[in-house]
Amino acid sequence: MQIPVLIEPVAKNGYRASCRAVDDLSAEGATRDEALAKLRKKLVARMKGGAAIVSLEVEAEAHPLARFVGMFRDDPHLDDWKRSMADYRRKIDRDPEAL
Repeated sequence: MQIPVLIEPVAKNGYRASCRAVDDLSAEGATRDEALAKLRKKLVARMKGGAAIVSLEVEAEAHPLARFVGMFRDDPHLDDWKRSMADYRRKIDRDPEAL
């Protein structure tokens, strides 16, 4: 299992490794590796006590207008409307004052 860990220098104290995914858990050490090792030790201790790190799948809510997608797919007037819009755009592109 891999979890994101932030490693940052700490003034006059080496480095801090933080895991925001787990209760803002952090550990400090003189080197990056030492800070990571201490953080790993804390995580393992928590997991031995019954804690677990799991992934949670959350479904995105459908967009409120999604039900209208494709509603004019079989409309016999759609192609005529698209042609009319394209003709109008070409006309405006040629002469913007024609509005």
